[in-house]
Amino acid sequence: MVPTVDTDRRPLVLIWEVTQACDLTCEHCRADAQPRRHPDELTTAEGKELLDQVADFDERQLVVLSGGDPMKRPDLVDLVDYGTDQGLVMSLTPSGTENLDRDAIEELADAGLKRIALSLDGPDAGSHDAFRGEAGSFESTLRAAEAVQDAGIPLQINTTVCERTVDDLPAIRDRVADLGAVLWSVFFLVPVGRGAVLDGISPERAELVMAWLADVAEEAPFGLKTTEAPHYRRVRQQRTAETGAGDRVRDETGDGDGTGGRPSGGNRRSGIVAGDGFAFVSHTGEVYPSGFLPESAGTVPEADVVDVYRNSDLFESLRDRDQLQGKCGACPYRAVCGGSRSRAYATTGDPLASDPLCSYVPEGYDGPLPWEDAGRRVPGD
Repeated sequence: MVPTVDTDRRPLVLIWEVTQACDLTCEHCRADAQPRRHPDELTTAEGKELLDQVADFDERQLVVLSGGDPMKRPDLVDLVDYGTDQGLVMSLTPSGTENLDRDAIEELADAGLKRIALSLDGPDAGSHDAFRGEAGSFESTLRAAEAVQDAGIPLQINTTVCERTVDDLPAIRDRVADLGAVLWSVFFLVPVGRGAVLDGISPERAELVMAWLADVAEEAPFGLKTTEAPHYRRVRQQRTAETGAGDRVRDETGDGDGTGGRPSGGNRRSGIVAGDGFAFVSHTGEVYPSGFLPESAGTVPEADVVDVYRNSDLFESLRDRDQLQGKCGACPYRAVCGGSRSRAYATTGDPLASDPLCSYVPEGYDGPLPWEDAGRRVPGD
């Protein structure tokens, strides 16, 4: 029996954006990454103080070091080592560049790193490198994947879903299997940062993609989760109800291990969304519900990240599914889904509004539909 996590008390996943510096110019970049590090980044000492705070959540709290490209920080191995000593489960999402060589990966493994997530947004060099804005990124990513496997670190592959990538998903799935990844994280575009100029897919297309992902999840040799698409759980639950195969839906938007999954149908919420099982610390110490929902609830290390997560008005509102508005608020699946709070914020300015990527309309609902409001930018328009 996998233990549940009380997301009122701690996040399932905490991401620390250690830097926004990166050598790539990815078209979807949330961070608008730049070549040089910001002078107000958390220092090594401040970063360690943050990790001390995070350890107060739980001695096995999952921490993902992200960017930009975390490999641009010379103290990265020291931070991984320190977090590991505090009992934290340290993970990393580096960029596919020459900085991520075999020696660096072995150092990270020795420091106790528990997982590396690499991005693959095309099945070949032409498509991936064009999306990432750097020739050679695809080959660097493949070399890094091999080195990660050789170092004994579990490999995760992240893929962005938008109009440019959606047709390549089957071929990318095959690459994920060939690379021996333990998890495929499929991220549905949120229009923030440079990603605001990309074309997302329509709600109807998203529904078809999620149904296809559900088929993949049943057959693939790796785990599968979605990011910023919690209605994947609703799709899975509807399929389960139709087949009579059971009444539980595994958490497919968390860390991929099922932690946090709970039965639906009026019971306590399931899975994680921004601010509810998920927290993000920016390179300058701002605490956000998600990197895609850049609304600060406090600044660390002056503020305590545990107190911000548990007690700030913003985080508490995001954990109360009864505060959701529009069709998300009326949806019978709001406990198991909840919609992307990040996408609602990006398209309306209100994190409690309806997620415009979800095509499901609750029975009897006759209120406004988010994609019908011409004043809002709807992914897929």
